[in-house]
Amino acid sequence: MAHFFSPEILGEGNGYLVVLKPAGILVHPTKPGGPRTLLDALRELLSYEIASGGQISLVNRLDRETSGLVLVATTSDAARRLGLSMQHGRIAKKYLALVRGWPDWETSRVEAPLLREGSVRASAVWLKQCVHPDGAPATTELRVLRKFRKSTPAGERFSLIEARPLTGRTHQIRVHLAQVGHPVVGDKLYGPSHDLYLRFIETGWTPELAEQLLLPRHALHASGLEIIEPGLEGSFQCGLPEDLSSWLPTG
Repeated sequence: MAHFFSPEILGEGNGYLVVLKPAGILVHPTKPGGPRTLLDALRELLSYEIASGGQISLVNRLDRETSGLVLVATTSDAARRLGLSMQHGRIAKKYLALVRGWPDWETSRVEAPLLREGSVRASAVWLKQCVHPDGAPATTELRVLRKFRKSTPAGERFSLIEARPLTGRTHQIRVHLAQVGHPVVGDKLYGPSHDLYLRFIETGWTPELAEQLLLPRHALHASGLEIIEPGLEGSFQCGLPEDLSSWLPTG
C-alpha cells in the first residue's frame, strides 16, 4: 500500500480536478499528527493556487483501502455546485470490485437500508454498517463483468463486478455485496468475519490473515465519475490498479 505519494491528476473541468487516490491513503486527517493524507498532498501540489486565493474541497470521499477517482473542487463556487450535484444525483459513480463466488444473475438492483450496526446491537467495530429496516435508504446497481476461477485455499470461484451506487451511504457497496452473498475479496469487515479486522488492527498483516482474506486490502476501486451538472460536465474513467488487475487470470 502507498505511504508517500504525489497525487496523479487524471482530468480537470470548470473549477475542479479529478485525482487518483491510491489504496492505503486516508482522504483527510482523522487526528493531529496522523499519517500523510490525500488532502495534505493536494495542499502541497496546489500551494501556488491556494496562495493566490484558490481552495481545495473534496467532493467525494473514499475509504482508506479503496483506490480510485476523487473529485476535488478548486473554487468556492464549484464546491457549492458540485456538493449540491452530489446530493441530487447529478454525479454518477462507478466502481469495480473483485468478489467471492459466481452470482446467478447478470445484473441486480439491491435496495437495502443501512445504518451503523452499533446503534441496534452490540458491535465491536464502531464504523461497521448493517442492513436494517430502520436504516437510511440505499440502492446499488450491480453487473457481472467476468467470472473466473482461481486456485486459493479459500475457494476458486470469483467475479469482477461493476457497482453503481445510487445513494451514498457509508460502506454501501461493500455491505450490499456481502448482503447478496458475494463479499468483496480482502474485506476485513464484511468478508469472512469482522474478527479479522480486529486481528489486523492488533497484529498487522500475517500469513493467517492472507490465507483467509487473499488480498491485503479490500478489492474495491472507484473507476468512473460522470458529472451532468450544466456548465460542469465531465466524464472520467480509470481502470483497475496493478494490485487488483494482476489478481485477475490472464486469457
